[in-house]
Amino acid sequence: MPLMLKPVGASHGTRWVVDAFRLFARKPLAFSALFAVFLFCAMVVSLVPLLGGVLQMMALPLLSLGFMVAGQSALLDGPVHPRQFIEPLQGDPVRRRALLKLCLGYGVLAMAILMLADGVSGSAWGRLQKLMAKGESAQAEIDALLAEPGVATAVLLGLGLGSLLSVPFWHAPALVHWGGQGVRQALFSSTVAVWRCKGAFIAYLLAWVGVLMLFGLLAAVVFAALGVPQLAGVLGVPAGLVFSAVFYLSVLFTFNDSFGGGPPVPPAAADG
Repeated sequence: MPLMLKPVGASHGTRWVVDAFRLFARKPLAFSALFAVFLFCAMVVSLVPLLGGVLQMMALPLLSLGFMVAGQSALLDGPVHPRQFIEPLQGDPVRRRALLKLCLGYGVLAMAILMLADGVSGSAWGRLQKLMAKGESAQAEIDALLAEPGVATAVLLGLGLGSLLSVPFWHAPALVHWGGQGVRQALFSSTVAVWRCKGAFIAYLLAWVGVLMLFGLLAAVVFAALGVPQLAGVLGVPAGLVFSAVFYLSVLFTFNDSFGGGPPVPPAAADG
C-alpha cells in the first residue's frame, strides 16, 4: 500500500503513550500473553550455543512488527494471537527477504554495540546485564558494579549507540511489511520520519519516563503505607510485562501518525 510521510506535532508524543494504554486495556490478557510468549521463545533461543545472543537481537524487529500487526487487528476488533509474530513472514517472498535482512542487520549491529560496551567496561557490562536480569535481589551488586571505573561510560555508550540504532529501524519493519519498501528505502524513510517528528518523539520519551517514575513512586508509597516497603519490588515482573507490551503497542501509533497507518485487517483474519 502507498504510504505518505505526514507532519506530526509535538503533542502527539504523549498521545501515543495514552492511546497505547487504551488499546492494551481492550485485551490486556491477550497482549500480556503475546509478550510472555516472545519472552519464552527468547529464553529458548538463548540456549543455542554461540548464536543465541545474536538470534535474540535479530528477533526484536519481528517483535515490534508482530505487536503492530496485533495492535492494528485489535483496533479493528480483530484477534490477538502469537501467530501474528510470524504473519509478516508468510506472505510476499520479496518482503520476507527484506524483513529477514532487517533482522540480520539489526542483530549484528546490536551485538556489536554490546561487545563494544563490554570491552570499554572491561567485561563488566556483561556482568551488569546478568545482574539486572535478577531484578531487585541483585540491587546491591548492581550499585557496586556501577561504581567501577568504565562501567558508567559503557552504560552511556550502550544507551547512546542503541538509541541511534533504533532510529533507522523504528519504522523500517512496518515500512517493508505494509509499504512494500526495500531494506535501504525503509531504513532511510524511518530515519527521515523520526527526525521530522523529533519533537513528538522527545515528548514520547518524556511521557514514558514520567509513567515509570510515577509507577515507582506510587508502588513505594503504597507498600510503605502497608508497612512492607521491601515488597515494592514484587510488582516489578508483572509491571515490566505490562509496560513492555504497552511500549510495543505504542510503536503502532507512532507509525500510524507518521505514515497513515497499516491496512485494514482482511475479513478472514478478523474472524480468526
